[in-house]
Amino acid sequence: MSTQQQRGPAPRQAAIAEYVLARGEGTAAELATRFDVSLMTIHRDLDELERQGIVRKFRGGVTAQPSGVFESNVAFRLKAMHQEKAAVARHALTLVEPGMAVMLDDSTSTLEIARRLGTITPLTVVTNFLEAINLLSGERGIHLMALGGDYDPLHSSFLGVSCVEAVQSLQVDICFTSTSAVSGGFAYHQEQHIVSVKRAMLGSAARNVLLLDHSKLGRVALHRLAPLSAFDLVLVDAGASARALRDLDEHKVPYQVCEVGGDGTRPA
Repeated sequence: MSTQQQRGPAPRQAAIAEYVLARGEGTAAELATRFDVSLMTIHRDLDELERQGIVRKFRGGVTAQPSGVFESNVAFRLKAMHQEKAAVARHALTLVEPGMAVMLDDSTSTLEIARRLGTITPLTVVTNFLEAINLLSGERGIHLMALGGDYDPLHSSFLGVSCVEAVQSLQVDICFTSTSAVSGGFAYHQEQHIVSVKRAMLGSAARNVLLLDHSKLGRVALHRLAPLSAFDLVLVDAGASARALRDLDEHKVPYQVCEVGGDGTRPA
């Protein structure tokens, strides 16, 4: 009996999840060989990981990549498009001034802003993202307001009715948010409980800024979040295709293209 089999399914499933999240996808046959178990066992493991919302199965394999109804696990999103998200965050930072109240949603794009807010203080920062809360809790000069609610481990954030109500009781100077898909003048997201919190955030800010890495352009998801006209500015990295930018132009969306690997931006 192999070491993996002796250890039982839970540690093996955790190892499978880590492997798939690191690579984006894998085949059942590849995973069975790697973890020295039968195809039947691997399919049971993948069924359980899919039930937990960590991966998505397709014929012959599994993926951590998003689809129209599946948002990637936060562990995968933290690793994906990192340079592009950092480029957009650097520009977003130029919109923040000391003394502001800033709201951040539970996206890994806004986490890149959170990493840099310690250079602009004093600030009040409001967020439902546990990753950002942990990051900012020790920053001097930042008054941190954590939005409560039902904790969702797949998104590492607090959601639900109580979170929406907490957001609606506030008014901030600027809200930074991201989403999974943008097309045809609308922003989309796969999950309804995420949409309700993001919509509340948009209604509680004097200015709304949408952060996008270029992989999100030209895609749709199950739920329509908001028209792009709900945002005062859209920031996207320089990997955006000419076709995707034409779509923004056609819908008269105010946007700026942010150069990857530098602090400058190329205005649209």
